[in-house]
Amino acid sequence: MRFTAFAAFLASASAFTPTAFVPRDAVASSRPSTAVSAFSSEIFTTQDVNLADTTETIVKGGRDLFPLLPKAFEGIEKIGVIGWGSQAPAQAQNLKDSLAEVGASTTVSIGLREGSSSWAEAKESGFSEDDGTLGEMFDVIKQSDLVILLISDAAQAKLYKEIFAAMKKGATLGLSHGFLLGHLDSIGESFPEDMDVIAVCPKGMGPSVRRLYEQGKEVNGAGINSSFAVHQDKSGKATDLALGWGVALGSPFMFETSLRSEYCSDIFGERGILLGAVHGIVESLYRRYQRQGMTAEQAFLESSESITGKIVKIISTQGIKAVYEMFEGEDKATFQTAYSASYKPAKEILQEIYDEVSSGNEIRTVIMHGSRLDKYPVGKIDGTDTWIVGEKVRAERDEDKIPLNPFTAGVYVATMMAQIDVLLEEGHPYSEVINESVIEAVDSLCPYMHYRGVAFMVDNCSFTAKTGSRKWAPRFDYILDQLAYTAVDNGKPVSDELIKDFEEHAVHAAVEECCKLRPPVDISLFADTSTKEIVIN
Repeated sequence: MRFTAFAAFLASASAFTPTAFVPRDAVASSRPSTAVSAFSSEIFTTQDVNLADTTETIVKGGRDLFPLLPKAFEGIEKIGVIGWGSQAPAQAQNLKDSLAEVGASTTVSIGLREGSSSWAEAKESGFSEDDGTLGEMFDVIKQSDLVILLISDAAQAKLYKEIFAAMKKGATLGLSHGFLLGHLDSIGESFPEDMDVIAVCPKGMGPSVRRLYEQGKEVNGAGINSSFAVHQDKSGKATDLALGWGVALGSPFMFETSLRSEYCSDIFGERGILLGAVHGIVESLYRRYQRQGMTAEQAFLESSESITGKIVKIISTQGIKAVYEMFEGEDKATFQTAYSASYKPAKEILQEIYDEVSSGNEIRTVIMHGSRLDKYPVGKIDGTDTWIVGEKVRAERDEDKIPLNPFTAGVYVATMMAQIDVLLEEGHPYSEVINESVIEAVDSLCPYMHYRGVAFMVDNCSFTAKTGSRKWAPRFDYILDQLAYTAVDNGKPVSDELIKDFEEHAVHAAVEECCKLRPPVDISLFADTSTKEIVIN
């Protein structure tokens, strides 16, 4: 990055206005709006769903919609998927397979830097220079009608001017994250006015997008829910193109957001319960349980295994409140104690994270970290005693004997509810709140931690996600240990108000409604797959 641009970037915090979701025809205000606009489609059938006290419009996906893809992609002769990180391999392969299944003429090509170490992996996945489906990134950008930009967020911030200049007239820019808009906001710039700008954002790491697509082929599709956003619609066709993209990825349902709302909720969520917070929770509970006399193996079983092998599975199919309702008597009292003590400390950190994201500070952190990578590469995070013991526990695991620990459940659910409340208070719609705080955690991410530990979960996510998780996990570990657990040990009474708020929270009905929309397939990390997961050695 040139010094002048970098200096402007550092000086730009005041340029940010932390707006969340607003209808696409509304003027952005200084605070988020709770308004949710219905959208319409000329190709796909929309349906309204009641989520708590709001009605939202969605498109329900499925392989039975694939015959509509040629119409949705009308005028798109070539899709250029740029990059080969977490999302690109899954999205490129899913798009290629879905379009081929219905005989669409649209081709999918991969664009990479000359000399990229990912070139061989792209070839192994069926993309080739010989047939024009693999090439240098700017050559592919120049040739593509839809440019799906999936290079790292830090690289997008560095290369956006060259990318915009290379795009041909009438081409559409596709994103899977609102990060680039956040960067442009921070430096007082915007997307070129003469192009459509859309986003389809799967609510899960790339490898899970591919795995569930493959595993759902026999049941009319299974995959990862996606939000979509239409930031600029010069052609009048942007909504249907975005919906077609989401259907082709295998999304069970798609809901509307805005790019600003997406980057605020997404960057926030992965630092919270999706990645950073759950890591901090496990580390803190693992030590606490050993202090209370458990063996290391039992402590891991009662902390990490209880979350990934029991708690999230209940939430996935029955909702958050169902975990609470599993307990009776003394166990319910233990849950209430842990929940009451953990909610406010967790919310304190979560609000700080949201403020850091919406102000632009966290975006600057990611970009600056990216500039240091050559000197300080991303390191391993599973070398502590917690995860070494975890390997042994997993090797001897009996799924039927994983405990539902009420204290662990109270801490985990309190943190999840605190995240939900921060997003709702900041004006995000229920569909986005639930996907960024619940569904992505239980259906995409925690299964990876259950399979092979925290690093396998975190490091198969984007650079932005793994950077944020490493930064914020220690904060959750610290504040829970220092404030929540000491409150319990000192006999602080349970807050009846907090428990009542939890029991009567409107999100429970909304989560249960979303559970009805989930596909009948749970992700399997043991099944054969064409995806390649990341392991940092």
